[in-house]
Amino acid sequence: MAASGTALAGLAAFGLFTVGCSTGGTGTRDEGPAGSQPVAQITPRTSPTGTDAPVRRVDAVKLLKNDPKVGERVREGLKPCAGRTYPIDTSYGSMTGGRTADVVVNVMSCADSVSVGTYVYRADDRGAYENVFAVEVPAVYGTIDRGDLVVTTQVYGSKDPLAYPSGSEVVTYRWANDRFTEHDRVHNEFSRAVEGTDGDLPVQSEQVEPAPRESPAEPDGN
Repeated sequence: MAASGTALAGLAAFGLFTVGCSTGGTGTRDEGPAGSQPVAQITPRTSPTGTDAPVRRVDAVKLLKNDPKVGERVREGLKPCAGRTYPIDTSYGSMTGGRTADVVVNVMSCADSVSVGTYVYRADDRGAYENVFAVEVPAVYGTIDRGDLVVTTQVYGSKDPLAYPSGSEVVTYRWANDRFTEHDRVHNEFSRAVEGTDGDLPVQSEQVEPAPRESPAEPDGN
């Protein structure tokens, strides 16, 4: 019995020693049974348009109406389309390296939802927003792409309907020396092969039930 007790004690000590050595040289650690504890998952924090600059919501309508760089036609047409909803899209993102996120505002028309102006506002050291970019042409729209300002303008010919522009101009701007400068330009020409296909499709005729087939005549027994 004494010999058995001594042997068991030795085995227990050896087990503790091997547990301490199996941790890769980092010392002993407590481990519960596998799967007994939930695994913590870290979800990356997302921010608007991929910017880490703090976002401060702005009153885009007030900015536009108080901005002398906004054209009179756009300012006068800035009215709610239905109820109190204004035809404005607002994006926040870091493009100019300011303390707070920059603001891109697109103004659309209520009649056809076509953008008529794109504006970029930057917060100064006092927190006041100033207009640092403005384009007022039909069918223009500005977005933020990985810290750049991307402005897309639809190109129309003299006979182009609103739904079928001839092409588009995509211009990428970057902030340098306290202003946006053109970095890249892409011109797209759209195909005319699909224009007006809705009216050229043949009219499908109504399905006609086939006439019943006559049974073959019985052979004459005579």
